Amino acid sequence: MVLETEHKHGVVRLWDRLKGLVVRFFMRVWMFLKKAWDLGVDDPRKFIHCFKVGVALMVVSLFYYMRPLYDGVGGSAMWAVMTVVVVFEYTVGRICATFLAGFLALGIHWIASHLGHQFEPYIMGISLFILASATTFSRFIPIVKARFDYGCTIFILTYSLVSVSGYRVDHLLHMTHERISTIIIGTCLCIITSMLVFPVWAGLELHLLVLRNMDKLAKSLDCCVADYFGRGYKCVLNSKSSEESMANFARWEPAHGRFNFRHPWKNYLKIGASSRSCAYCIETLTSCLDSKN
Repeated sequence: MVLETEHKHGVVRLWDRLKGLVVRFFMRVWMFLKKAWDLGVDDPRKFIHCFKVGVALMVVSLFYYMRPLYDGVGGSAMWAVMTVVVVFEYTVGRICATFLAGFLALGIHWIASHLGHQFEPYIMGISLFILASATTFSRFIPIVKARFDYGCTIFILTYSLVSVSGYRVDHLLHMTHERISTIIIGTCLCIITSMLVFPVWAGLELHLLVLRNMDKLAKSLDCCVADYFGRGYKCVLNSKSSEESMANFARWEPAHGRFNFRHPWKNYLKIGASSRSCAYCIETLTSCLDSKN
């Protein structure tokens, strides 16, 4: 009897532990889904962006599902899918890098092939070493890193692939033509989807960010009677990277709304720098007032 009672208690404890593990697992899943939902509700553009990526991938996948389209691009259909995944965030830098690397690899391959088969591998290897090293070093330059960091990576990838493949492929021009064609298709699809389906303009986002920062500074100064200075200025101090990134993207955008071509985006950076200087002054005054108390 004693053994049976202990066995029953052991089974009950084991069941309670398993039930507790299952409940905790589902609670964590529920909390994760709730946080994800709240994140999307706070900024619906995240949901819209996910929707646009899904639409672009669904359309570009037709090159695999429909036989006539697949026969038209050959085995390079995968490049269209990869282009949608890679290019959707940063369009211009990666497009330019892909075209530049492809044509440069073709040019060097043409020169190496005309100098003779004996010197061709040396020329291709040396050119690959020089261009890869120079492109990697350029990523340490602040201006290049801010605007074309991903473009440099795509440049190295494309040049290496085309140059290495061209040494063993007889119809290099045909292979390059197929790949560039599929990249153009994927890129155009990304641009059309981004501009037609609930477009999010970096220029407008930069404009609103600068306005919000100035409004937070004004509220911080207005709150000096209640609590010396409000804490809204701290958001202004951390907005430099966002402003620079948006300004870089805005330069490549077409005219839209109140923002025409050659819009003075640099002035937004100057206003942002002035706002941060004011925020630093407020932070210094707040530190002095807090130290006296």
